[in-house]
Amino acid sequence: MTPRVRFAPSPTGYLHVGGARTALFNWLYARHAGGKFLLRIEDTDKQRSTEEHTKVILDGLTWLGLDWDEDPVFQGARVKRHQEIADRLLAEGKAYMEEGAIRFRLPPGEIAWDDAVHGRISFQGEDLKDFVILRSDRTPIYNFAVVVDDVDMRITHVLRGDDHISNTPKQIALYRALGGGAALPVFGHVPMIHGPDGKKLSKRHGATAVGDYQGMGILSSAMRNFLALLGWSPGGDRELFFEMQDLVEAFSLDRILKKAAVFDFEKLKWMNGEHLRYLAQHNPSKLLAEISPLAPDLPVSNQKTKDVLAIVATRTQLTGDLTVQLRNRLVHGIAIDPDEKAQQYIRKNPAQVKEMYEKVIAYIPQMAPSSWSSATTLEPELKHLAERLGKPVGQVFQPIRIALTGSTVSEPVHELVWAVGQDEARRRLEQAMQWDVLKRPSTSAQ
Repeated sequence: MTPRVRFAPSPTGYLHVGGARTALFNWLYARHAGGKFLLRIEDTDKQRSTEEHTKVILDGLTWLGLDWDEDPVFQGARVKRHQEIADRLLAEGKAYMEEGAIRFRLPPGEIAWDDAVHGRISFQGEDLKDFVILRSDRTPIYNFAVVVDDVDMRITHVLRGDDHISNTPKQIALYRALGGGAALPVFGHVPMIHGPDGKKLSKRHGATAVGDYQGMGILSSAMRNFLALLGWSPGGDRELFFEMQDLVEAFSLDRILKKAAVFDFEKLKWMNGEHLRYLAQHNPSKLLAEISPLAPDLPVSNQKTKDVLAIVATRTQLTGDLTVQLRNRLVHGIAIDPDEKAQQYIRKNPAQVKEMYEKVIAYIPQMAPSSWSSATTLEPELKHLAERLGKPVGQVFQPIRIALTGSTVSEPVHELVWAVGQDEARRRLEQAMQWDVLKRPSTSAQ
């Protein structure tokens, strides 16, 4: 039997982290097992469902790389089908009318299933109440519409959050009542996602919508990797899955964990940094394509851009920071302002820093053109400059770093200067000479 799984979001809000994790688990299982991943938009709440939310959900799934195998099913378009089945249950005596609504008659006895995550789960029909399946206005209730749609879509596995466990016995009873071809699917209930405080993840923990994390500078590959490990373990110590196919091959239902997962944004940032470095080294074109909307002025097809990308990616975790550093090094004519730490460094001895800038500006035209061909060839030239000035390397290089980036922290200075380039490096040094902080008395003089 070819597995058929589904993700069934309600377009009454954005694609949140829990929903994205559910979609990912279903997609991974379908791809691992050679099955089908289907999408159903549960838009029966006409007052709260919007096309905008539907689009955001679809965009979020696409960003995560989760494609679906058949056209999406819109639940709101299937109301007549729901009414037809409810009327049939009423005619068969399996449901009854009460104040205009149709209520399902829950049979007594055990309702149990072997959950793919939690094992055997059992309820008693006598402990559950008969429930409405069709309102008095003839619109379907969630538990009923879900079963009718899953039967018609031939869903074989229902993987969802464990907050649905209480719904499952009602749905199993409906499957049994429908009879015929209504084969019971395999149910698997995934533990909830908690914040660092141990409580259910919510807005108080920060962003919960997938799109928010994209805006924060998280790569789609890192988000997939991180979500996969929220409630699933590949076994061993492995945490990093840079390629989707590696996740597909490793995924299995029996490794879904029973305990709640904890969403740790710091770990997500660390993982994102690892993905940045991997892409910068192995697929720079893909990484540049992902960050290009943030910096349309970057020369993304330039080989030097790819080389600089590999350098700056070693020191960043978010795409926004990566983009800022790339623009800082590759876009000419931008204004550089010293940050607070850079200003503190200059204030200690502005006269010395200014003198250093004057000497470096004078030295740049004397450097052999061949020395600018690579960071490697530039390194001995810059060390030779420090020797000529009779100054420690740090005393020469730190002012250069500040002039070129506005920061006291960067990659090695020879890599930085090469990335910026000869003409732009000189322009920024001349620009730095005009900083107000260079015109103040030194801290030691005060």
